[in-house]
Amino acid sequence: MAKASDPAAVRERVRAFALGLPGAVEEFPWGESVIKVNKKVFVFLGVDDGSHPRGVTLKLTDPEAHAHALTSPGAKPAGYGLGASGWVQVPLEEQGAPSAELLCDWAEESYRVIAPQEAHRRARRGIAAQRQQTRKGP
Repeated sequence: MAKASDPAAVRERVRAFALGLPGAVEEFPWGESVIKVNKKVFVFLGVDDGSHPRGVTLKLTDPEAHAHALTSPGAKPAGYGLGASGWVQVPLEEQGAPSAELLCDWAEESYRVIAPQEAHRRARRGIAAQRQQTRKGP
C-alpha cells in the first residue's frame, strides 16, 4: 500500500463520500464523528481535534476485504467487542496507510452491510456518480 496523502484530507474524503450515500447522516455521540444510516453507524471517524491519531473504523464482513484491511499498518479488530462482528480500526497516520479511494471502497461495503434494502437500491444508482466526485480530491 502506498503512503496516504495528508491524513486529514484522507479522513475528509472518506467522510464526504460516506455522507454522499443515500440516507447517511453525521452525528457526534461520545464527542466522536460517526456516519449513520437508518440510525446505525457504518463509519466511525473518531475525533479530529488532534487529541487522538486519525483513523477510521468500518464493518467489513466480506472475508477478502476484512483480511485486506487488517494488513494495513497498525490496523486491528475494533475494540469493545466490535471486532468479533467484522469491525476493523484502520489508522490513517501510519506509513503505508490505505488510500482514500480504498477507504471509500471499504466505507461503501460497510454501508451495504448496515443500510436497509431500500437504501441499497438508491445507492446502486448513485454510488458511481459519488465515486467520480471523490476521485477528484487529494
